[in-house]
Amino acid sequence: MAVGRQVDLLEPVNLADHLEKVELYLGQVCQIAGISKMQLDYWTNKAQIPTKGKKQRIYDIDALELVMLIKQAKDKGLNLGAAIDAAKRYREEQRGLDELSLDGSLVRPL
Repeated sequence: MAVGRQVDLLEPVNLADHLEKVELYLGQVCQIAGISKMQLDYWTNKAQIPTKGKKQRIYDIDALELVMLIKQAKDKGLNLGAAIDAAKRYREEQRGLDELSLDGSLVRPL
C-alpha cells in the first residue's frame, strides 16, 4: 500500500476523550501550573486535592485543573482560603452547566 493511501486510513484523534487517563507527578503539575513544589504540597493539603501514589504524589487531570484554578484566583489577589473556595465553586458551577446542553439533554462533561 502506498504511503499516501496509508495516511487516508487515519482519522483525527480527540485528545479530550483520553484526558481522564493522564497522571502527572508533582514536578509536572508544578511546571504546568507555574508554582513551586512547596506551594503545591501546601495547597494539596489545604485544599484536600486527591492524589494517588505512596512514595510520590500523582495527580489526575481534575486535580491539575483545580490547582490551576487556585493559581488563577491567587494571581487575581485572593488569599489561599478564598482562592480554594472560588476554585471549587467555579468547578461545581461549570460541571452543572456541562451536564445540561442548551436543549436540556444530558451531555458528557470533559
